[in-house]
Amino acid sequence: MRGATILLLVATLATGTALAARLTQPRVPANNPTTPAKAELGRRMFYDADLSADGTMACATCHEQHRGFGDGNATHAGVHGDPARRNVPGLANVAWFTRYTWADPRIRTLEAQVLVPVLGDSPVEMGMKGQEAEIARRLSRDDCYRRLFADAFPATGGRIDMASVAQALAAFERTLISYGAPYDRAGKGGPPLDPLAQKGAALFRRDCASCHSGVNFTDGRYHNVGVWVSGDRGLGEISGRLGDNGRFRTPSLRNVAVTEPYLHDGSARTLETALSRHAGVRASGDIPALVAFLGTLTDANFLTDKRFSLPDRACGKAL
Repeated sequence: MRGATILLLVATLATGTALAARLTQPRVPANNPTTPAKAELGRRMFYDADLSADGTMACATCHEQHRGFGDGNATHAGVHGDPARRNVPGLANVAWFTRYTWADPRIRTLEAQVLVPVLGDSPVEMGMKGQEAEIARRLSRDDCYRRLFADAFPATGGRIDMASVAQALAAFERTLISYGAPYDRAGKGGPPLDPLAQKGAALFRRDCASCHSGVNFTDGRYHNVGVWVSGDRGLGEISGRLGDNGRFRTPSLRNVAVTEPYLHDGSARTLETALSRHAGVRASGDIPALVAFLGTLTDANFLTDKRFSLPDRACGKAL
């Protein structure tokens, strides 16, 4: 599935032509076109704990499908027990994102982002820094993985290395498309939102849409919304500029009602708390309506779609 094919899937399977007409082409690197074989390989590896130091943590350990590929914790400790720093974001529609992670603008592709949890050490997550050869060795000892890599990467003869692992995982993540929420259905002539959610939608457009903009409800930029109290400097940690302290990337709000807790540090356990900690909302008294609207962004099919779940078969055999 190249970018145009992904866009066609959105138009035909998720939301109809109204939303599809508003979508740009997804961001697919020229050197890593998405194919069914590559995405299926990435799907299997997404659920494989062999990508972590002691075989106890997979990508899916922190990105749970029923939580919109978040994980329900404020932060998630690393494989060695290292304390985490930031909340796990959901993964819906990441094919359209322009920036990844909470506060590092240097990471501009999903392929680069994959390396953060697997190889990163600030903090340690999956704990495989310097162990790229070990990842290749573990995967290569599995006959089925060798076949899957050969199908996914015929140009390299199915070479198994960190680059191909990252490309396959990124290809799978680009298939995580979520445009079938009640909000989307209402926009294409389906059942209208209830009155409280409609009120919330109007308030959202007035008070929130300058940052939570577009079909994915994020401008992809960095903002300080008035909640920064911790020692985590956010963008300032990378830029070195005092004015960037406390600035974090605007998160997408797709499936936000199931991706609690909220904010960069997971310190807001509920949507009500998260909204009340935004300077422009806390005194408005309109939080119930906003919460009702945000609930209409939950795509129930996305949370259960078997195409994104732990595979039960590979190479024609049960796993």
